[in-house]
Amino acid sequence: MSIVVLKDVKKSFGALQVLHGVSFSVEKGEVVALIGASGSGKSTALRCIDRLEKVDSGEIHVCGHRVDDPKLELRKLRLDVGIVFQSYNLFPHLTIEENIVLAPRSVKKMDKAAAREIARDVLAKVGLADKADNYPEQLSGGQQQRAAIARSLAMQPQVMLFDEVTSALDPKLTGEVLRVIEGLAASGMTMIMVTHEMGFARRIADQVVFMHQGRIHEHGSSDILTTPATPELREFVSEEL
Repeated sequence: MSIVVLKDVKKSFGALQVLHGVSFSVEKGEVVALIGASGSGKSTALRCIDRLEKVDSGEIHVCGHRVDDPKLELRKLRLDVGIVFQSYNLFPHLTIEENIVLAPRSVKKMDKAAAREIARDVLAKVGLADKADNYPEQLSGGQQQRAAIARSLAMQPQVMLFDEVTSALDPKLTGEVLRVIEGLAASGMTMIMVTHEMGFARRIADQVVFMHQGRIHEHGSSDILTTPATPELREFVSEEL
């Protein structure tokens, strides 16, 4: 059963149309890689799924929520959808554990002990069990990004969105973060990720969506990265590798 569905989604910023009728669906437990050059619309498509951007027309259904409905209860949607960005957005004055327990306590009204238990659990999942009492500035970029992933996981979402989460990291730290995401994929988490990591997409994506000039230009299994059907994808893949 599809847990995320986009139907003919269109989005403009002023006179610039960024999405020209984008449609795809994601089954529960699938990993989808959104790829394409800068400005192709992939990050905008991702942000529409979490209603960080409102669509002009078309439909988006996520975990039973009609995202394009003006009466959508955002709070309920965000309980089901976690999103991690390129910038970690951790609060510098809070420890890593305090950063993580904040949302479960304030949004889910979880008691302190239960929230701390979840924090310890998700930190172990991302390989940061020993960093709970550290402050963000005491962590490397890769560790901070893993902490940001842990913070999203603490809300126990049904779907995780990743927007170029490794683009600010050097190769070693990128590897750390990708290993965490690979672990989530193995555990059955439904994920949609905007990424430039072609080798990674080839390895873990069930679907690859190649966006070009605001449209889905090619869409299929990760095999399309090895045998592109169009010159545009062929050129994109050769530049990224």
